[in-house]
Amino acid sequence: MKTVIFIPARYASTRYPGKPLVELRQKDGTAKSLIQMSWEAASAIEGVDAVYVATDDTRIAEHSRSFGADVVMTSDACENGTARCADALAQLEETPDLVVNFQGDAPLTPPWFVEKLMAAMAVDKTVQMATPVLRCDRQTYDNFVEDRKEGRVGGTTAVFDQHMNALYFSKEVIPYIAPGKLPQPIPVFHHVGVYAYRPDALMHYVETPASTLEELEGLEQLRFLSAGISVRCVEVDARGRVFWELNNPGDVARIEAALEAQ
Repeated sequence: MKTVIFIPARYASTRYPGKPLVELRQKDGTAKSLIQMSWEAASAIEGVDAVYVATDDTRIAEHSRSFGADVVMTSDACENGTARCADALAQLEETPDLVVNFQGDAPLTPPWFVEKLMAAMAVDKTVQMATPVLRCDRQTYDNFVEDRKEGRVGGTTAVFDQHMNALYFSKEVIPYIAPGKLPQPIPVFHHVGVYAYRPDALMHYVETPASTLEELEGLEQLRFLSAGISVRCVEVDARGRVFWELNNPGDVARIEAALEAQ
């Protein structure tokens, strides 16, 4: 399958303005921007034909080109990363078989997360959209609970049926587990913010009005569920690596610690 990756990036983030250009300390003491780290992570994925940064901001575009990235300039009216990917897709001369939305705030995403998504969609042609889920270890679960306790919007959790089709995604920690009753293995799955779409499903998204659940949670994947489009959850293995997105300024320290450890 011909596969392209888009890394949607915007400057005007509500929670963290200028986030793509934030610099993070690397293990060797040097600094790299969040968008460069994300581009390098996406470029390490095997079986991909092209990787683009998709943005409406000239600062992000110029910086991305400075480290060698291809850039697609998108409309400033794009409401979220999925819409930005659809805008970028419409500008390609040739439509690929598969489009991957690689989040620009998740530089710790291992390449095998995306490779497993691509493999799942190659095997089952009926799957219109897929996304990875990662069973929480104790550290990640505690991070989720701490964020919610402190009123911070942290990562996203997912629940799914026996066929691995998503039932719901939430910024709350679901399923709820009463204090002192945490079973093992932990039955909470961290939703990894990467999506693989068939082009038709992606274009259908921008033609469909936003759903109430999407607007309440601020999660674009809920528009697919509300429209009756199944989202296949693909369980992935972190292989001992820590995974966390940069959602808030406080996450910089978490990611830098993970970079130091791996």
